[in-house]
Amino acid sequence: MCQEGEDYGAPAPEMPPPPRAGRELKCVKCKEGLPVVVIRAGDAFCRDCFKAFYVHKFRAVLGKNRLIFPGEKVLLAWSGGPSSSSMIWQVLEGLSRDSAKRLRFVPGIVYVDEGAACGQSPEDRARTLAEMKLILQTVGFPWHIVALEEVFSLPPSVLRYLAQEPSGTKGAYKAAVDSFLQQQHAPAEGEEQLSQPGSQDPQSPAGLPTAAQTEAQPPTAAQTEALSRLFDSVKTLTAKEELLQTLRTHLILHVARTHGYSKVMTGDSCTRLAIKLMTSLALGRGAFLAWDTGFSDERHGDVVVVRPMREHTLKEVAFYNRLFAVPSVFTPAVDTKAPEKSSIHRLMEAFMLRLQAQFPSTVSTVYRTSEKLVKAPRDGSAGGPPGPRCLLCMCALDIDTADSATAFGAQTSHLSHMQPPTPPAEAPTTPCCSAGAGRAQGCCRGAEPCRREDPRAHVIEQLCYGCRVNMKDLPSLDPLPPYILTEAQFRSQRASVLQEMQEYLIDSDDEAQTGES
Repeated sequence: MCQEGEDYGAPAPEMPPPPRAGRELKCVKCKEGLPVVVIRAGDAFCRDCFKAFYVHKFRAVLGKNRLIFPGEKVLLAWSGGPSSSSMIWQVLEGLSRDSAKRLRFVPGIVYVDEGAACGQSPEDRARTLAEMKLILQTVGFPWHIVALEEVFSLPPSVLRYLAQEPSGTKGAYKAAVDSFLQQQHAPAEGEEQLSQPGSQDPQSPAGLPTAAQTEAQPPTAAQTEALSRLFDSVKTLTAKEELLQTLRTHLILHVARTHGYSKVMTGDSCTRLAIKLMTSLALGRGAFLAWDTGFSDERHGDVVVVRPMREHTLKEVAFYNRLFAVPSVFTPAVDTKAPEKSSIHRLMEAFMLRLQAQFPSTVSTVYRTSEKLVKAPRDGSAGGPPGPRCLLCMCALDIDTADSATAFGAQTSHLSHMQPPTPPAEAPTTPCCSAGAGRAQGCCRGAEPCRREDPRAHVIEQLCYGCRVNMKDLPSLDPLPPYILTEAQFRSQRASVLQEMQEYLIDSDDEAQTGES
């Protein structure tokens, strides 16, 4: 203990504070310029080196995977946020004549107006669209603006898997590049038709029109009311966010198929994908993590979703947009101003960002873990036709054909013999038992109750586990868009017909027994 009268000496001299990282140091890349950005501890970059570092990440992801062939049409999904805006600017710079290694695909931009689902007034939506159009006109790419209300006019075919043409091997990619370069070195009259970025698509071949501007008609009051009624009927914010993401994906897929785009680029950053991985695990979507967070997502078949921004963190994106004046537009989302514990998405985002602030390697560790996930087909399904798919997320259902070890597998084991439906000329739009017509067709036999009297059961059985959990927060299926209910009815009718046909088919075992006798 301290004693009175003891001399403890003079106080220790104050040490000067350590220099702040990046203040007196030089750039870690060129060793000459003054650093303006500190990405991580000890990684200080000057302006030029940071831009080269940022651009190289984007180009390296595309070059390493080689999924986008020269001359291919690619649709850039733009939300107005920082990541997707930065992605568009990377594509714009990569297509310019001053770029060292020019990108060789034909880009287009799609923007989905979600104001009705987020509770925006018509005035706010019009103001946001005006800001979006101003940026789109500056970029000069072909663009398409669609409202989320258009999901009520989508065809049922948007929920069907369309087979993709084989892209070939690495040799085919190299041959495509050589053919494209030969076209680029064509006579001068062909090159004169290419204009500078901002006035025309810089990679559009001769004969293609200039930057097309496709804007759908404003949604009707009935469609806006139907969309508001749909989201108001959902009980939890978690289910609302999942439903919004599903409808947005269906709408973008329809735009891509309608206008001939074979690839869709999204602006998911490394931080966002790490949060999405943890969120998907909490929502019961662990079987589909490789598709939800990987570089490419081939669940739709003919349209492949790619994520070229997956190597960039949100911090890097924010610094790049600030230093190089990349414009973005803030649009309120469903969870804007929502409490931290209002949804699983918000809770997992707050958890990851708080953990990242304390341990800077959190996001990179989770992200590197997602890179190791492999899209391995189930045993016995690699060489055969594709099995049944979820009605909403369109992922292959995790079905066990025999002796299921899980309750979900036991519930869906009867779907194992179903094949994906072949798109008919016209999908049925009326119930099978309307006006008693179904009883003559075998749907309802005699006095027996109709096997389709419970439409909710037929929709639920065609969903994966994660989508089933979300559908529990939707009390009634009536507010759903018609294309979902129509496709569910068509699949249910087809499964019923296939099940009836199985009764008249002779199994191989029965045929063998007949031969022995």
